[in-house]
Amino acid sequence: MGRHSLPDQYGAGASDPRRRARRRTVAIATVLVLAVAGGTAAAVRGGLLSFGSSCQDDPVRLTLAASPDLAPALESAAKRAREADLTSDGRCVAVTVSAREPYKVTDALLAGQDPGAEVWVPDSEVWLQRLAANGGTPDVSTVGHVASTPVGVAMVPTAAKSLGWPKKTYGWLELAGAALRDDSLRLGAADPARSATGLLALTRLSTAAAGVEGGDTQAAAMMKALSQRISDSDGQVLDTLPRDSSGTEQGNPRRNQSLVVSEQAAHAYNSAADGDRSLDFFYPKDGSPRLDYPYTLLEQTGLTTDQSRAAIRFMNYLDDPPQRRLLERHGFRTSGDEVPDALVAGAGGSGPQPYAEPAARPASAVALQEALGVWTITVQSARITTVVDASGSMSEPVPGSGGSRMDVTKAALTRALATFTAEDEIGLWDFSTKLDGDKDYRVLVPTDRLGDRKGAGTQRDKLSAAFADLAPVPDGATGLYDTTLAAYKEATGSYADGRFNALVVLTDGVNEDRGSISRADLIDRLERLTNPERPVALIMIAVGPDADREEANRIAEATGGSGHEVSDPAQIQSVILKAIVAAASPDRQG
Repeated sequence: MGRHSLPDQYGAGASDPRRRARRRTVAIATVLVLAVAGGTAAAVRGGLLSFGSSCQDDPVRLTLAASPDLAPALESAAKRAREADLTSDGRCVAVTVSAREPYKVTDALLAGQDPGAEVWVPDSEVWLQRLAANGGTPDVSTVGHVASTPVGVAMVPTAAKSLGWPKKTYGWLELAGAALRDDSLRLGAADPARSATGLLALTRLSTAAAGVEGGDTQAAAMMKALSQRISDSDGQVLDTLPRDSSGTEQGNPRRNQSLVVSEQAAHAYNSAADGDRSLDFFYPKDGSPRLDYPYTLLEQTGLTTDQSRAAIRFMNYLDDPPQRRLLERHGFRTSGDEVPDALVAGAGGSGPQPYAEPAARPASAVALQEALGVWTITVQSARITTVVDASGSMSEPVPGSGGSRMDVTKAALTRALATFTAEDEIGLWDFSTKLDGDKDYRVLVPTDRLGDRKGAGTQRDKLSAAFADLAPVPDGATGLYDTTLAAYKEATGSYADGRFNALVVLTDGVNEDRGSISRADLIDRLERLTNPERPVALIMIAVGPDADREEANRIAEATGGSGHEVSDPAQIQSVILKAIVAAASPDRQG
C-alpha cells in the first residue's frame, strides 16, 4: 500500500524463480532475437542480459534496518529476492535485514551517528516527525510504505467477554477507562517515549478526552494508572500476559489481562500461542491509528546511486503479489481498501468490531508532541517554577489575537496548567526591574504541590488566580540576568528527588538592567550551580520578534537545558511540553 510505481530505469532487472538451466536457454533465445533486431547492446546496458559471470558475483549490497515486528517478513522477502536473482541495472540486489528498535535508530540519527544501514523501515512516520521536530538531518527520504496495521486493545478471552466482546464496541476513553477501573482487566502498554504504538494510542486517548467535560483530568488519571504497567518495547509488553490459563497466572498482579498493541502483534502472538492463550481484539469505534512502515533511504550514510536504485527496486519487489501475501501471512495489511478476513480472525478480531473502518486521521506533529509531553510530566511528576516577563513590552498587541503578548501568554499558561496532576509541584514568579525593592523579580506563588490546600482553595486555584492577575509593568524594563540566576539558584536548592525538576523562563526581550551581572558571569554561575546528579532543566523561551533566541540558547545550554523561540505566545504550551520531553528523556539525562 502507498508504494510508488517507478520508471523502468529504477526497476531494471526482474525476478525469475525458474531454475538456472531454464533461464540460460531463455537468455540464449533472447540474445538471438535481440541481435536480429540490433538491440543486444541496449539489452546488456539495461540489465536484461549479463554475459560472463553471474550477477551474484558483484551484487549491490544493502543493509536494511527494520522495525522488529516487520523484520522477519522482510528477511524472508530478501532471501526470496536472492534466490530469484532480483537485479537492478544488471546486478543482483543483496539485502541484509537487521531488526532495530525505531527509537534507537532515531536517537542515532539525531546524534549524528552512523545508523549502520542504508535503508530504514521504522514502524511509523512518528519517528520521521520526531527527527524533523528536533532539527534532524534532511538526508532522509521516504519513497513509499511497505505495509500497515491498526492499533487497538487485545485482551485474554475472559477479560474480553466481560466487556461484551465482540458485539459491544468502545471508544478509546471508554475502553481504557474500563480496563483501568477494573483490576481484573489490568491494562499494559509500551512506553510512548519508545513506542509508536504506545504514542499513537496515547494521542487518541488525549484527543478523546479533550472532547468531554473534565476530560483532561480523566486522561491524566488514566495515564498515571497506565504508567504503572509500562514496558520498554512492544515485544516486551506481550511478555506480560499470563503464561497459561491457570488461576495462578490469571490472578498474578504482575500479569496484564489487556494490552495496547497492533493488530499484527496480536496476530503474531495468536499464531505462536496455544489455543487457551489466544487474544481477542477490540478496534475502538472512534478510530484506530495505524502503523504505516515508511520505506526510508538514509542518504547521509553515503548511499550510492546504485544502492539507491537497488533499494527502490527491492521496495517495488515487495509490492509483487507473492510478497504481499507473505506480509499478510505475517499479520500485516497491504491494501488500504481490502482487509483479509483470515488476517483479522488471526489477530482475534471479529464483527461487529469495526476492523474494516478507514484508519483514524493521522495525528499532527503538535498533537503527538503534546501528548508525549503530558505523558512525561504525568508519569514522572514534576516540580516546575515558571518565571514570566512582566516588562512594559508585554503589553504589545499580538496580531490576529485581539490581545497583548501578556494576554496570550496567560491563556497559554492556563492551558498548560490543566495538563498537570494534583501531585505536581508548580510555582510562579514574574520579573521586570526593581519589582521588589532592588530585586528585579518577585515570587507570586511559591512552588508547591497542586493538590495542597491553600486557605479556601488549593495550590492550583491560587496559581490560576495568579496567572489571571499577571500584568505588564508600565515602562518596566527586562531584568533577565539577575532573575534567571536567582530562580535557578532557588530551583537547584529546593530540588525534589524522584521528580522532573525544571525552571521555565519566558521573556520577550533582552536584558535591560544595566546594574545586573553580565551574561558571561551569569553563564559561569549557572554552570557552577549545575549538578548532573540533581538535574534541573532550564528552559528559556524567547517570545515575540524582540527576543533573542541565540541568547536564550546560550544561557539555557549552560545548565544542559534548551532555548526556544515562539513568534506567537499561543505556541508556549506546545514548546514547554516539547522541551520537557527532550529534557526528561533518559538519554538526555545520561
